[in-house]
Amino acid sequence: QVQLVESGGDLVQPGGSLRLSCAVSGVTLDGYAISWFRQAPGKAREGISCIKGSDGDTLYVDSVKDRFTISRDNAKNTVYLQMNSLKPEDTAVYYCAANPDWAWDWARREYDYWGQGTQVTVSS
Repeated sequence: QVQLVESGGDLVQPGGSLRLSCAVSGVTLDGYAISWFRQAPGKAREGISCIKGSDGDTLYVDSVKDRFTISRDNAKNTVYLQMNSLKPEDTAVYYCAANPDWAWDWARREYDYWGQGTQVTVSS
């Protein structure tokens, strides 16, 4: 049974930082791509970052590039999203999701496994 559990969401001031965690069980990270998605109120869910299982390659959408960093700890089977220079428009529920490595591209294929989400609010 594959489970993903996010944590680390909080209320933070603009310009601040947060680190989200995604604890994965039931699969090993070297065979699965883990992606972070977010959904702001009234908006569609969007994929923002991915770390591939086989080679650890990472990718980011333009809106978070140079501010967010995705990483993983294989020993802990956990993926992280370090978020710096946060903006009010980053306010959303953040989800992590897992798919077999070959199906990493969220634009082409829906992810199979999802966490419950964690709320990030950026406000003064």
